Amino acid sequence: MPSKSMPRRLTLVLQFLLFVGLAGAIWEQQWLNAVITTGIIIITLFPILLAKKFNVHVPSVFQLMAIGFIFASIFLGEVHGYYTKFWWWDIALHTTSGFLLGITGFLLVYLMNENDSIHMHMQPGFVAFFAFMFALGMGALWEIFEFSMDQIFGTNMQKPMFSDDSGLTDTMYDLIVDAIGALIISVLGYGYLKKAEAKSFLERWIWAFIVRNPRFFNKNKKSKPESNLPD
Repeated sequence: MPSKSMPRRLTLVLQFLLFVGLAGAIWEQQWLNAVITTGIIIITLFPILLAKKFNVHVPSVFQLMAIGFIFASIFLGEVHGYYTKFWWWDIALHTTSGFLLGITGFLLVYLMNENDSIHMHMQPGFVAFFAFMFALGMGALWEIFEFSMDQIFGTNMQKPMFSDDSGLTDTMYDLIVDAIGALIISVLGYGYLKKAEAKSFLERWIWAFIVRNPRFFNKNKKSKPESNLPD
């Protein structure tokens, strides 16, 4: 269906733009940008390689989100200087990372909760709390990485939002927007587990992962039709 193929098409477009950027960097003999762009291309292949390695079907919308984030943060942000061109770029990306990490944390603990071979059952509140803390913890580790790179190698990864801001201020802004993104996902995840009436994009994404990876979950669990699930 056209709607289901759209994430795949967008993923291919982003990867094509990366190859164009690589060709342009080589043509202009910008060797550092060429090396960085090559690394980005390799990173964008990780979701596909990991899925094949561990025999896990990763819905194309997940792959698009991961590749889109890498494209925006490294290729546009670092290589093309969007962090300095647009003051809000860093905030938008950290909010997005809160969403992505929140979804990842939620799926990890949800998988354990529903797996027949793991004899444990966690309450919806704890699953949502774990997703929130997972995202916030990963965000904190990233801030430590940025600080370490700046201190050891003299880079400028802790880019202040405004000229009079310090690295500490930038770190706090980043963690706050990380927390906001993670909180939104945790609330949506909690509503999904409590069978709230309101439906959300998160529920469709969760079921897309469950339906396409049934071996990880309770085989007696009632499934939903695939017609409205993202590919």
